[in-house]
Amino acid sequence: MNSATPDIALTPRRHSAWRPRAIANWLYFVACMVVVMVIVGGITRLTESGLSITEWKPITGAIPPLTEADWQAEFELYKQIPEYRNVTGPAGMTLADFKFIFFWEWFHRLWGRLIGLAFALPLAWFWLRGAIPTGYKPRLLALLALGGLQGAFGWFMVRSGLSGEMTDVSHFWLSIHLLTALFTLGGLVWTALDLRRLADIPNARPARLTRLSVGVALVVFVQLLLGAWVAGLNAGHAAYDWPLMNGRLVPEYDTAKGLWWAATHDPFLIHFLHRWWAWIAVVALVVLARRLRAFARKASVAIHTAFGTQILLGIATVMTEVELWVAVAHQAVGAMVVVATVWGMHILGRKA
Repeated sequence: MNSATPDIALTPRRHSAWRPRAIANWLYFVACMVVVMVIVGGITRLTESGLSITEWKPITGAIPPLTEADWQAEFELYKQIPEYRNVTGPAGMTLADFKFIFFWEWFHRLWGRLIGLAFALPLAWFWLRGAIPTGYKPRLLALLALGGLQGAFGWFMVRSGLSGEMTDVSHFWLSIHLLTALFTLGGLVWTALDLRRLADIPNARPARLTRLSVGVALVVFVQLLLGAWVAGLNAGHAAYDWPLMNGRLVPEYDTAKGLWWAATHDPFLIHFLHRWWAWIAVVALVVLARRLRAFARKASVAIHTAFGTQILLGIATVMTEVELWVAVAHQAVGAMVVVATVWGMHILGRKA
């Protein structure tokens, strides 16, 4: 009888811990899918594939062209937009070339649909099972809504490049699209960390944002915004030397419309700002990591590793003249910087 007592006593604890831990593991899985989405989005952008699909069909668009006639029809739609008339058409784009860029945009959209299913279906299952801990339903619904917004922002981004004389998407819409993805990634990781802690400590409260965390997040946000604008304006091609830009510390840039316009539109100035704001971000992240070092060494090491790798990849992206896979790795590690930063912020917030 006595030997069975510990098992009986542990049963309620194990049952109560299973629920938040299972939800946390599901959120980590979705977060991994979002990281893949960021990578595929980077490839889509760097291969100039984003405008290859000119219509938004949330359901039927999951099926790619299956016959040669279908491919020709899609190609004809693409030929109507300014990018083909002014850029890819004069360069001699063939149907085979079109199929290549179509694949990346189609796969990008397909992966977004899969993320939606991977989030919505388990959410419904956990909800119906009554497994969602008190206070977490609104947060999970907010994450679901962010996923829906992400899809809508993606279409607004594509639509911005389909009309008028635009031969590319708006870098403003691209930044909204990318930053929404990274914000969602951060929300998934933060919520998963809260739930894992709840599984270990049944009465644990959610972590809070500290003033230091907010400051670091704002600095990192500016760097991510500048990086998105660099991608949207193809500003990575503004200079291929480092630390100088075309032999100058401060590059020449267009001030005819004012400094604010230049800081938000001129590829040379935005590239310059992205390069040097990175060091402000490094300082902020070092402060965060040092605050964690005494009691959360793994998180501190993760933050240092992420931003150190990111700096090296940024320099390599410039010096390889925006080599595709180097630039994609730079964007992928940018997502890892977000994950590591959120981890560190969460640990600080547990002690707030």
